[in-house]
Amino acid sequence: MTVSERLARRGVRIYTAFVLGFLVIPVLVIVPLSFNDSTYFSYPMSGFTFGWYETLFASEDWRRAFLNSLVIGLLSTVLATVLGTLAAMGISRPTFPFRGLIMPLLISPMIIPIVVVAVSLYLVFAPLGLTNTYLGVILAHTALGTPFVVITVTATLMAFDRNLTRAAATLGAAPWTAFRRVTLPLIMPGVATGSIFAFATSFDEVVVILFIGGAEQRTIPRQMWAGIRDQINPSILAMAALLTIFAIVLFLAIDWLRGRSAPAAGAAANIE
Repeated sequence: MTVSERLARRGVRIYTAFVLGFLVIPVLVIVPLSFNDSTYFSYPMSGFTFGWYETLFASEDWRRAFLNSLVIGLLSTVLATVLGTLAAMGISRPTFPFRGLIMPLLISPMIIPIVVVAVSLYLVFAPLGLTNTYLGVILAHTALGTPFVVITVTATLMAFDRNLTRAAATLGAAPWTAFRRVTLPLIMPGVATGSIFAFATSFDEVVVILFIGGAEQRTIPRQMWAGIRDQINPSILAMAALLTIFAIVLFLAIDWLRGRSAPAAGAAANIE
């Protein structure tokens, strides 16, 4: 390796580290600030305390918000995973008509501004009596999470060998059996990745819940927004730190699933 190549590689590493620091450091500064015994959101820290975490875990409002976020997130993720996987299976077929038109429609909730999506959902759900209900919030979050499943599963299916399902059919397997025992295990990394993104989208969403949800459907992001609007409470920093750690765990899970996709592709090649 020449001197110029070594300098170029070192420069790329330094530039990458700078970009990562620029993106990550503003998020990570929340973590130590959550242990500050001051009621102000500022540095330098005046002392160290676990009091805001104690306040957070002792609050009935925060516990209800966490339970709502968990239930709504899990149910909407299940629906988004099923709908997104089925949609990706259909779109990925070579003979599927109007693919170029339907695919943008499916992922439109990711492209259209979230405020527009929230207003549109409200205009549709209000006449149906779905506003201020758990069902309405779950359906709204399902619409937001489905595009992530469609994209990840469609990308996984691009590398899927359809001769495997044809071989299963020639051996007498029914379409559902071939999907459950051949297709699904091979595309599972993509399905799981899309599910994680769908859950994270539901768990982090605040604009739609302001339009669709009521007082009973208050989630963690809405509780944080209400706390900042009504009265600045440092326990918000404790929740923000926990959500940051939660996001890191999700990204590590996604990276692990991406690592699993390579062995799955190799296994498919060996089967062929």
